[in-house]
Amino acid sequence: MVASGSFHAVVNAIVKAGRSKMAARAATDGTSAILLLPATLLVPAPAGAWPYLAASAAIHGVYLVALVRAYERADFSAAYPVLRGVAPLITALVTLGWLGEHATPVQVAGIALLGGGIVGLAIGRHLDPAALGWALLSGTCTACYTVVDAMGVRAAPSAASYIVYDFALMGTLVVALFALLSRGQVFADMRAQWRPSAIAGALSIVTYGAALYAFSLGPTAPLAALRETGMVTALLIGFLFLGERVTPRRAAAVCAILGGAALILWR
Repeated sequence: MVASGSFHAVVNAIVKAGRSKMAARAATDGTSAILLLPATLLVPAPAGAWPYLAASAAIHGVYLVALVRAYERADFSAAYPVLRGVAPLITALVTLGWLGEHATPVQVAGIALLGGGIVGLAIGRHLDPAALGWALLSGTCTACYTVVDAMGVRAAPSAASYIVYDFALMGTLVVALFALLSRGQVFADMRAQWRPSAIAGALSIVTYGAALYAFSLGPTAPLAALRETGMVTALLIGFLFLGERVTPRRAAAVCAILGGAALILWR
C-alpha cells in the first residue's frame, strides 16, 4: 500500500503537468478502461456489487471534476496533500461526532495536527479559497468512494471481478462526462497529450487495483492510511520535476497532514 500511494502521486503529477488537466485525466481513465475492457470476458460479472459500482462511478465523477479544478488553480505540492489528507480527517470527525465513537488522546492530537496542516497551507497563500474548496471536495469524495469500494469489492464474486468492472465503468463515465463539460474539446486535447496519460492509465490500474485487492483482505481504515504516504512523494515531485517552490512552511504543513493522518488511524 505504501508503493500504491507513491504510484498514486505519480499519476496525479502527470495529470497536473498536462496542458489540459481535464484531457489528461480523461485520457488516464480512458486508457485504464481500454486496457481492462477485454478482461471483462475473463472474470465473472460482479453480481451483488452493481449498486456499489454505480455509486463509486458517480462519486468518482464528482471527485475528478473537483480534482481537475484544484490542479488548475494550485501547485501540485499544495493541493495534493489537502485532497489526500482530508479523507481521514472527515472519517474521524464523522465517527466521533455522528456515530459517537470514543477518541483516544492520540487521535485527537492527529485531528488537530492534520487540521492545522491544512490551515497552514491555506493561510500561507499556497491555496486560494477556490482551490482549497475544490481540494476539500475532492478529499471528501475520496473518503466516500473508499468506503463504497471497500464494501463493493467484498460483495463481488472476486476481487478481480470488481477491479475490472470498476475501471471499465469509471473510465467510460469520466470520458463521457468530460466530453460533455468541454463540449467535445477534450478529445482534441487528449490527442495532443495522450502518451504520458497512457502511462498514467496503466499506473492507475496498478495503484488502485492494489488498493482494492487489499481492501478485500483486511480492514479499510489502516490500509487506506498507508496510501497517504504518497504525500511525501508528491512534495518531492512538485519540487524536483514540476519546478514548484516548496517553502519550509509548505513542507511543514505537508508533514503535519501526513503525521495527523497517521495518528488518527493509530491503533
